[in-house]
Amino acid sequence: MRRILSIVLIMFCFCVVRGQEFRCSVSINYQKLMTTTQPYESGGDKKIFDNMKQALEDFINGKKWTNAEWQQQEKIECSISIILNQRTSATDFVGQLSIQLKRPVYNSTYTTGLFNYMEQGNFSFSFNESNPLDFDLNNFHDVLSSTMAYYCYVMLGLYFDSFAPNGGDSFFQLAQQVVQAVDNSKYAGWDSKGGRNRYWFMENHTNGAYAPLHDAYYSYHRLGLDMMTKDQPKARQAIIAALRDLQRVHKTNTNVLSLQQFVDVKIQEIVSIFTPAPAEEQKEVYNLIKDISPINVVKLKGFNTK
Repeated sequence: MRRILSIVLIMFCFCVVRGQEFRCSVSINYQKLMTTTQPYESGGDKKIFDNMKQALEDFINGKKWTNAEWQQQEKIECSISIILNQRTSATDFVGQLSIQLKRPVYNSTYTTGLFNYMEQGNFSFSFNESNPLDFDLNNFHDVLSSTMAYYCYVMLGLYFDSFAPNGGDSFFQLAQQVVQAVDNSKYAGWDSKGGRNRYWFMENHTNGAYAPLHDAYYSYHRLGLDMMTKDQPKARQAIIAALRDLQRVHKTNTNVLSLQQFVDVKIQEIVSIFTPAPAEEQKEVYNLIKDISPINVVKLKGFNTK
């Protein structure tokens, strides 16, 4: 954990060194394709899905996304799943995309979820086995590589926000550049149409009106979870402070995608942390969750609310 904090400092000093950041596992579920009569499916054609998985893992894990040097044990754990629903040509696919990101907690073997997100709507992309995935921050090449790069920058932003105040700012700005480059190509999910897409998740983290969202990630993780083995009452207060930060964002806009994602990922963890807490803390947590995410308040049904 100390080395991870050192990485944050190294990045702020703009030291240029080599290293790959992610240990990402990719899964490609193509079972739905095997049960259809689509002309592009055959027993010998299944190898393309193994190649797709390998190409994505090589792209994410092999590319240098930051200027920091990472040891093997420091790499960021994440997983990406693509469930394929259609194959409309030999190289064109439609499916569903989901991403999970975890973070180690100081002085423990516990890892906490940072990001657990399934995209709404279809994920349409092309994959040609003979063409390596290519990505350029300022120039659009293809949907698949841009989407993976976008989520790599988002994950880095969330990860570093959890270790230092506004530590992920530069990565959210890079995600914004990806969105801007793809938007010019008029692909679905990259513009402001609709409220739950890549554009809005990036916008939530670059809009100054939602600055407390960054504070929430830092307070919850660095001042809260990381301090649980040292001073639990103080750590719980930091987590409550993080929920108050989310409440401030909620008062600005009641439909912030990133806020709801935060609560959805953390709600079971919050229940575990505050179940043994004093009644007054349970009551405050209950009221905060009731305000910012009413759909999740049922999960706090055992809390003291009087």
